[in-house]
Amino acid sequence: MEGIRVYLKFFLLQWTPVNFGNESPYSIMFGLDRCGTTNKVHVIYKHKGPKSDKHIEHHLKYPPSPVADKLSHVYTAVIYLNNTLKILVDGKEEKSVDLLSSDFQPAVIPPKTIPNPDDKKPEDWDEPAKIPDPEATKPEDWDEDAPLEIEDAEAVKPDDWLDNEPDEVDDPEASKPADWDDEEDGEWEPPKISNPKCEEASGCGEWKRPMKRNPDYNPMIDNPAYKGIWAPKQIPNPEYFELDTQDLEPISAIGIEIWTMQDGILFDNILVATDEAVAAEYRETKWKPKYEAEKEKQKIEEATPSPDGIQAKMFEYLRKVADIPALASQKEKILDLLEKAEKFPTISLSAIAVIPLVVVVTLFKILFGGKKSPPKKTKVTVEKSKKEDISSPDDSKDKAEDDAGGNEIEKEGEGARQRRTRREL
Repeated sequence: MEGIRVYLKFFLLQWTPVNFGNESPYSIMFGLDRCGTTNKVHVIYKHKGPKSDKHIEHHLKYPPSPVADKLSHVYTAVIYLNNTLKILVDGKEEKSVDLLSSDFQPAVIPPKTIPNPDDKKPEDWDEPAKIPDPEATKPEDWDEDAPLEIEDAEAVKPDDWLDNEPDEVDDPEASKPADWDDEEDGEWEPPKISNPKCEEASGCGEWKRPMKRNPDYNPMIDNPAYKGIWAPKQIPNPEYFELDTQDLEPISAIGIEIWTMQDGILFDNILVATDEAVAAEYRETKWKPKYEAEKEKQKIEEATPSPDGIQAKMFEYLRKVADIPALASQKEKILDLLEKAEKFPTISLSAIAVIPLVVVVTLFKILFGGKKSPPKKTKVTVEKSKKEDISSPDDSKDKAEDDAGGNEIEKEGEGARQRRTRREL
């Protein structure tokens, strides 16, 4: 599957056209990201805290998905003074979050405390809560094949356990990309996410008794030196600050960043406004008429058979015709013409017209045959040998008749007639 990323970037005042690129400083990045399994309306809020000397990217955690079709759509990001960010698709609200909340990763406001980077785990720190009983001895009747763990027979299924719910479900916000090709990319399947119903219950799916350590297998006792799971101590975060309202920096320009492996990408009518009503009016007057016209055109195209589809079916039919035994003498020519027609669309119509004509003419010859022309007459002259026996008076008379009549044999067709002088003895 091919991919595309189209972003609008709102550049900061220190931006300059020189060396313009991916690292150019910006405040907000907003646009579509459709690449591989990623399919989202991406939002990045780049912010520099009062105690930091660099801008940090804050990514929207759960962005909405773009529309998966080939029609024009309008994507809108609205930032309010109360820190609310709303994302609209074709004027409909798809997401509403707080810029300063944990809806972004990392959060704009850093945590008050952080783990002490200099704190190290003591070498004698003992974490296991249980240890093997040092006084335990192996029983004489011990089964060497006894399992380390066994089912907990005392365990009871929780009342809120959801037997018929899977652990993971299809992402409801995911949609099949418009450029997904089932033949090349395989059958599209939406990505999986954790089932939100399972997070609110004790668990999902078939319930099974949990396993516990076999009490007869190397008995365990409480660790007298147990101190708990070690973690570094928390210290005040030097980067921590409080912020009541978002402090977006002034912008100097708007840039368009495009990353794509396909063509046919069109975008226009970019609007930046301080009045939401202006944006709404712009959608109604500029985008909606265009969208309605495209939708109507799509309906007409869907109702009209595709020429490419008809042509493909015709080629398939003609290949079957070429396999008819009676056309064996013409099969190679027909297949060669079909191959050229598929490679060069300009001769496709000619091929579709010529091949049936060849078929008809061939069948006509087979069924009715051609008019047979009469065989030519063949004249054969036979030289009569001289007779060596004793002649009689009558022989002279016969010889004279032979010389007069000639020695021609005339053959005509299958009923050949021969004329020769009869010799009378």
